[in-house]
Amino acid sequence: MRKILVLGAGKSTSYLLDYFLEKSTAEQLEITIGDLRPDLIPEQIKDHSNCEVIKLDIFDDASRKELVQKSTIVVSMLPAHLHLVVAKDCLQFNKHLVTASYVSPELKELSQEVKNKGLIFMNEIGLDPGIDHMSAMQVIDRIRNHGGKILLFESFTGGLVAPESDTNLWNYKFTWNPRNVVLAGQGGAAKFIQEGTYKYIPYHRLFRRTEFFDIEDYGRFEGYANRDSLKYREAYGLQDALTLYRGTLRRVGFSKAWNLFVQLGMTDDSYNIENSEEMSYRDFTNLFLPYSPTDSVELKLRHYLKIDQDDIMWEKLLELDLFDPEKKIPLSNASPAQILQYILEDSWSLDNDDKDMIVMYHKFGYELDGQKHQIDSNMVVTGENRTHTAMAKTVGLPVAMATLAILNGKITSPGVQIPLQSEVYEPILAELKQYGISFKEYEVPYLGYNPETYFV
Repeated sequence: MRKILVLGAGKSTSYLLDYFLEKSTAEQLEITIGDLRPDLIPEQIKDHSNCEVIKLDIFDDASRKELVQKSTIVVSMLPAHLHLVVAKDCLQFNKHLVTASYVSPELKELSQEVKNKGLIFMNEIGLDPGIDHMSAMQVIDRIRNHGGKILLFESFTGGLVAPESDTNLWNYKFTWNPRNVVLAGQGGAAKFIQEGTYKYIPYHRLFRRTEFFDIEDYGRFEGYANRDSLKYREAYGLQDALTLYRGTLRRVGFSKAWNLFVQLGMTDDSYNIENSEEMSYRDFTNLFLPYSPTDSVELKLRHYLKIDQDDIMWEKLLELDLFDPEKKIPLSNASPAQILQYILEDSWSLDNDDKDMIVMYHKFGYELDGQKHQIDSNMVVTGENRTHTAMAKTVGLPVAMATLAILNGKITSPGVQIPLQSEVYEPILAELKQYGISFKEYEVPYLGYNPETYFV
């Protein structure tokens, strides 16, 4: 039996574990799951004959190293900052490693040593990053193989709520780590290149600079810029592209409303609030408003942010119970961002039968034989319920498929890497189609930076 060690069994692992166990007999796989809370793992997983579940504290060096040493390959679904610890174990015991997370500078430093040992450390093989890389490179390589030159590449992805489960004014529910949603865009200005000109958007303006996209059968979406769109310029071979822009998708109107939190300071994670425990939602909101002996919290906020009483922005704030004096915050010494996350989870958590939705959009502009062309490509995936989400499907399945491909010798290039090579993306994208994860492509007129798709 070939032993796969899965570290972490959180929200993104439902499809991954199902995939491994469904193929375990035919592929001679033995799955070991190491998690701090094994009691939360479904019984059908724990009871499977080819699966062993072990309680593991990732900081227990001896236990962790023992599990890595006994495995054939390691899949780390832990928080990104913990991958380095696992990577060093894999290097020590000569084990391959697969993660869905971004390659950190510290992990990249191990690349030569990983190559020297003939090991494969495959990263960024989830959704975004992951499917975005593979689907983009497939089209980019196809254009180049026909002699085309890439002029423009835009890519946007959103984890959203499916239309049938869209029950709030924000048209949004949490489908992945809520903390990452609250802190999105922080840590430096967003940067990208557009029509040959570098562009920068500071955090306080990020959610007021949105681009619009129409997806067939699903309507209109908006996108705001990711922090660093230029990160993959060299990896994609797009040094000469006039436009390179990556971002996040939301339903139209979300970003304008979210900007209210940014302007108030509720997304700040740099300091803690004294006596936050048992503070009411109303008290928390009042912290960011001027003192007045006469005006209510509601009136102060409307004046401060210039929101009319009949503005939909006001209704969105009311929907979150931000002015409720009875609802309490159970967090002690918490940052504004942590408190805001708690309040939002109160309203935006998926119900058991709720379905989420992943939307990915690519735009490719290129020149071929003196003529300019454009391909628009999009993918929409809908989840089944709160456990088997579209997010878990699109993150977990590529990870599982890459793991099996490495075990079966179909991915052979060693080193710390991301899935940009055809030996990786071609078979995985083909297999993903069998699970309903595929792209629709449209040939459209090339417009460069589309003047009808504007910033607001």
